[in-house]
Amino acid sequence: LKPATPQLAAIAHNPPAAGYAQRASGYTATPMPTQLIQLTPSHPDQSGIARAAAIIQRGGLVAFPTETVYGLGANGLDPVAVNGIFKAKQRPHSDPLILHVAHWSDIARYADLAGVDALVEQLAHAFMPGALTLVLPKRTCVPDSVTANGPSVALRVPAHPVAQALIAAAGVPIAAPSANLFSRPSPTTAAMVLEDLDGRIDAVIDGGATTIGVESTIISLCGAPTLLRPGGVALEAIEALIGEVLLPAEAVLPEEQTQPAPGMLLKHYSPRARLLLLESAQQLHEVAMRQHGGKLGLLLPSESLQCLQHIEAERIDLGSDAASAAARLFKGMRELDQRGCTHILTHYLPLEGLGRAINDRLFRAAEGKVL
Repeated sequence: LKPATPQLAAIAHNPPAAGYAQRASGYTATPMPTQLIQLTPSHPDQSGIARAAAIIQRGGLVAFPTETVYGLGANGLDPVAVNGIFKAKQRPHSDPLILHVAHWSDIARYADLAGVDALVEQLAHAFMPGALTLVLPKRTCVPDSVTANGPSVALRVPAHPVAQALIAAAGVPIAAPSANLFSRPSPTTAAMVLEDLDGRIDAVIDGGATTIGVESTIISLCGAPTLLRPGGVALEAIEALIGEVLLPAEAVLPEEQTQPAPGMLLKHYSPRARLLLLESAQQLHEVAMRQHGGKLGLLLPSESLQCLQHIEAERIDLGSDAASAAARLFKGMRELDQRGCTHILTHYLPLEGLGRAINDRLFRAAEGKVL
């Protein structure tokens, strides 16, 4: 166990019983900095996992790595602990959470699989553990706070060894959204978690950088299979297995209305700088030349950056393929914020593979404004 800040060094060997011991009225900000538990991603130390699991069991909040992004976890069967997630993140209660379970067979404990059990098993064998979340009719044991008072629950089996070990040691499903302040870019490292949540949560497990970099794909099986959020599993791969998956209506529900799944609000994943989102790279030069005043940041694939070598700007290279772009996307947004950029210029990627998920994140980071 290491302190997240030097001030914690004096109590590193004698930490408080719980940063959130007083939970009768919900989340209360701890006066202590968040504890940092450093683990080797591939073979996490069991003593560190046990310490984090104990925090979960007593109603606390632990950020942990998954293969997609870092999640902020609490006991998914404890409504008071779940409420702590919303308050720590400043997240609207209309935005539901995902329940993370250890094995796909656990899904039946928390969801009604009547009529879709064969389809769930087919998807699970192909994509679980992994970056696929299924939305299903919920069972009564799932607190309404997890589902934003909705009738369905989102369930996922993460593939990251740290996430797997934490769920197993805690012995409960872990409710977790991304481990950041609401509407900020999702964290892909422990340092990014602390940038937003240091002092607001009990602990963060540092398991290194995540590998995918964007959140899970969410498919609803409440009726015909429907894509609610593109993510780490490509839509093409899912359709190759089960046939056509419907796309959601373009309408965005108001924030106060219960959302069908996490990550569907219009403003989400947003940097502090204004994100200028273009339909294509053809507009880059014209728009970049118009930016007078403030400080411009470029968040672009390698080929597009080459076309703007003469433009004075801060630069983040997203690489030459969608997988690289996904892994660098949120970190790039935060880096350009830290460099003082007031505007960030980017453009849509081709829809294939992770491109659909990246474009969804860019659209919401730009609050739905496409130039």
